[in-house]
Amino acid sequence: MKAWKILSLCLCLSLVLNVVIAVGPPTCPADVGSGCASDSDEWQGEFFPGIPKIKYEGPKSKNPLAYKWYNADEEILGKKMKDWMRFSVAFWHTFRGTGADPFGAPTKLWPWEDGTNSLAMAKRRMRANFEFLEKLGLDRWCFHDRDIAPDGKTIEETNANLDEVVALAKELQGTKIRPLWGTAQLFLHPRFMHGAATSSELGVYAYSAAQVKKAIEVTHYLGGENYVFWGGREGYQTLVNTDMERELNHLARFLEAAVAYKKKIGFNGTFLIEPKPQEPTKHQYDWDAATSANFLRKYGLIDEFKLNIECNHATLSGHSCHHELETARINGLLGNIDANSGDPQTGWDTDQFLMDIQEATLVMLSVIRNGGLAPGGFNFDAKLRRESTDVEDLFIGHIAGMDTLARGLRNAAKLIEDGSLDEIIRKRYQSFDTELGAQIEAGKADFELLEKKAKEWGEPKVPSAKQELAEMILQAAL
Repeated sequence: MKAWKILSLCLCLSLVLNVVIAVGPPTCPADVGSGCASDSDEWQGEFFPGIPKIKYEGPKSKNPLAYKWYNADEEILGKKMKDWMRFSVAFWHTFRGTGADPFGAPTKLWPWEDGTNSLAMAKRRMRANFEFLEKLGLDRWCFHDRDIAPDGKTIEETNANLDEVVALAKELQGTKIRPLWGTAQLFLHPRFMHGAATSSELGVYAYSAAQVKKAIEVTHYLGGENYVFWGGREGYQTLVNTDMERELNHLARFLEAAVAYKKKIGFNGTFLIEPKPQEPTKHQYDWDAATSANFLRKYGLIDEFKLNIECNHATLSGHSCHHELETARINGLLGNIDANSGDPQTGWDTDQFLMDIQEATLVMLSVIRNGGLAPGGFNFDAKLRRESTDVEDLFIGHIAGMDTLARGLRNAAKLIEDGSLDEIIRKRYQSFDTELGAQIEAGKADFELLEKKAKEWGEPKVPSAKQELAEMILQAAL
């Protein structure tokens, strides 16, 4: 009898096993506690089971998981909205953000996380990334090398880890998705305490070059359209122990070598420098757009780089985002935008989703004047607040950020089509739309001629700038 029971149990287990095999890979939530997760590289769990594909429902929609203003294929000023925007998800904030701050431990452990930085976990995050993109309806993402794959004990081991994760990303991308940009994380590891390209240690300089070389290679392999240099530790804490001139020269030589390697491997993406005034250093060498432009001109790199402007960094440097965008644009350097904002009451980089309609409108005026951003775009270098801990908050943050910029685009288009604001600007400078004005702008009016005219005309009549009217027109468009 006991033998018969054992035989019956085996038959039942065999039947169950056959049914499981026939069903195929799991589609349950990617929750390590659900019994569905696995360390297998082929694990295919669903990461966002309660989230539908996000669709456009229009401004009257009350659905938080729907676009109200972003309608991807709608044409604005002769170009589809998705082509104006070229939105990208930032892997680091979205999938590596923990909610930790200098005063508190992490508040977020997403259901698919197992608390490790293993290679298997890196692959699981990468699968989550592409499901997230698919549900948002986006076809671009961006990354730091060390955020998508763990460090090894040697450069060779680290590169092998990166290659393994990148191979999976290449497979998941298919033919429609690609990175807006890639970059190397040269600020977190203790080796970068003195900087990377500006480190006082030759060994760190060489290590940084090796890491950037590999990051450019994988960005190229994945079809990336740009590559970003953000020098979070390229600066100083005090000048008392710093040879600033030597560090700046070293940084220039580093960038020259990067340009040479880019051309050698046939990478046609745009190189972007991302200005930031400070944090974590007290003073960062690419303080703002104007400082970065001056650096590029001094070292003969002005034709090799454009700028990736971050709105929160503009705030930290004492500027508006609009100012930084216009400075980059009129210098022919506007290449990409980190779409975020800071808190005016906070003196650090809070990386919040951009929600201010007026700021978004001014941002989009610069983008339109620039003719767009391609091959750059908008990447959401923005993170959830520490207190936002639901998985759906990841979607809500991105939806709100995309809708804000889409609304800004619509408002900017209204301002341009109405023409009233442009007319105020035209009238303000109309005295230069004369023969003498043309001579001045062509560099053909010397001081003797200008002195003669000043004596001939007498005291100038100075008209109103109509600032309040201009601001009224802007507000009406919002």
